[in-house]
Amino acid sequence: MPTILRLPAEPSEITLPALLLRNAEDHGDLPALSWRTADGTGWTTLTWSEVRRKVAVLASGYAAIGVERGEHVLLMMANRAEHWLSDLALVHLGAVPVSVYGTAAPEQIGHIARHSRARLAVVESAREAARWEPLLDEPHTRLRRLVVVEPGQAGPHLAYSSIAAQGVRLYDADAFDKGWRAVDAADPLTVVYTSGTTGDPKGVVISHRNVLLNGIALDRVADFPGHAAHICYLPFAHIAERMLGIYLPVFRAAHVHLCADPQAVAATARELHPVQFFGVPRVWEKLTSAVRAALDRLPAEQRAAVEAAAETARAVVRCRESGQEPAPELAAAFAEAKARVLDPVLALAGFERLVWTGSAAAPMPVDILRFWAGFGLVIVDAWGLTETTGVVTTNSPDAFRFGSVGRPLDGVEIRTGQDGEILVRGPIVCSGYLRPDGTVAPATDADGWFATGDVGRIDADGYLWITDRKKEIIVLSSGKNVAPAAVENALKEHPLIGQALVHGDGRPYLVALLVPDPEPAAALADRDGPEALRAGIAAAVAAANARLSRPEQIKRYHVLADEWGPGTGELTPSLKLKRRVIRSTYAEEIDSLYEE
Repeated sequence: MPTILRLPAEPSEITLPALLLRNAEDHGDLPALSWRTADGTGWTTLTWSEVRRKVAVLASGYAAIGVERGEHVLLMMANRAEHWLSDLALVHLGAVPVSVYGTAAPEQIGHIARHSRARLAVVESAREAARWEPLLDEPHTRLRRLVVVEPGQAGPHLAYSSIAAQGVRLYDADAFDKGWRAVDAADPLTVVYTSGTTGDPKGVVISHRNVLLNGIALDRVADFPGHAAHICYLPFAHIAERMLGIYLPVFRAAHVHLCADPQAVAATARELHPVQFFGVPRVWEKLTSAVRAALDRLPAEQRAAVEAAAETARAVVRCRESGQEPAPELAAAFAEAKARVLDPVLALAGFERLVWTGSAAAPMPVDILRFWAGFGLVIVDAWGLTETTGVVTTNSPDAFRFGSVGRPLDGVEIRTGQDGEILVRGPIVCSGYLRPDGTVAPATDADGWFATGDVGRIDADGYLWITDRKKEIIVLSSGKNVAPAAVENALKEHPLIGQALVHGDGRPYLVALLVPDPEPAAALADRDGPEALRAGIAAAVAAANARLSRPEQIKRYHVLADEWGPGTGELTPSLKLKRRVIRSTYAEEIDSLYEE
């Protein structure tokens, strides 16, 4: 059973500032926050005592420019120290930090500014300031000031450096202490705006109590190494990184390494050799593709040794999945294979020290789970929503079922409705949705149940299996219901298929848009020609169809040349498909697949 650090109060009454004080008192010399030096060759690190001092000074600076208890402050920055420290500083004032995706469209920025009633936004550079400036004079927003972080780029706006300097001059320990002690566990800790795959983003109000009780429940499931390092690269506007990159490290007195460029996460892992790593499914798919490509380049004898070792590792993982201990001879064979063959391969990716690997946000293809099981790694798949403060159910390294999203956290109830929709009740369910007038609308029914919009089933052992989003279920013209994510994952099990979207609502059969995985696709085309790539994709579709029921099978497909991403609008910042956008963008291609 994992050891939870000293709690400064009853769990339901703890606030984040109280935990930061505990960290400074109990773990003050331990590293807390690291970020790249200006030349990119090393790291700057703050201890927990230094973090609290920085937060206190910065809180005084924000108070000096008029930030008040209860008001929302918008933050648009990469994962950099100023973002992380500002977030905690605002919380100590009783203000509510709200991170905004850097890829947000102008209409989304405008909606969040108006809806949150924020008077202040803190942005990274002149480039972001230019996107916010039109809102300063808009009569329907209360936004009146911008703070710009990058030195020398503030222009007519406030410079972050001046706020920090004011904080140094004006810091008063008694006033700071009085301010954070007035914060209550029921108060909003943040508002997270959903990424808006359909319609305007909704502002989900999350309290200190929601976060702390979720953290306590998570630590009862998995035994995380003490003060473990976390590579923080997903946007802080997403609940996953808010929990993993800010709140849980404060709760655990852990060490955060900020990775401002998500494209650099693989290089950062190779450098740091972390003991824990979290990635959304698309990140794991990319890592899998890269490792597979590296294995394909090995000499035949070495590749055979890796494959044999991987089979041994998978046999051990299968035992663990069924709740059994591997036989002594199998355990010994795995220990030898791990030390002699598997760990040296994992070390190339910086993954040989991993003891916890996780994923969430979208269904994880089972073949990806099986691939990493070949290295002895169990990717812990979890499920939750912004409204549930992240995780509701999770597998654990000691209790898991590949393909499921695990069992509920302690203190959390789940059940399914008549239509299969999953309902959740418990203290991790958010306070509600922010209304434009600043009040909060409940997210639950009269009995406290939150309707998630996800469809699934609960097996006899209590594991939850997600079928799909209720609103994304495809109903064919025959009346058959199809879960698109299951079909897409079957397609993506082939290494040539990087991304897939299936379509067929109201149509007689399913069709698909396919995006080849760049590296294996390019290697095949270069070696054997474009015709071989086309044949390979056809074989991938046929292999998926062989495992799918007749209504789920893909009858026709169209291959696209360019990957989808947040920058081009097809993915959310958390790398989930924007189905409506993709269908609109490729409407002609989709329609052509139904032409006889």
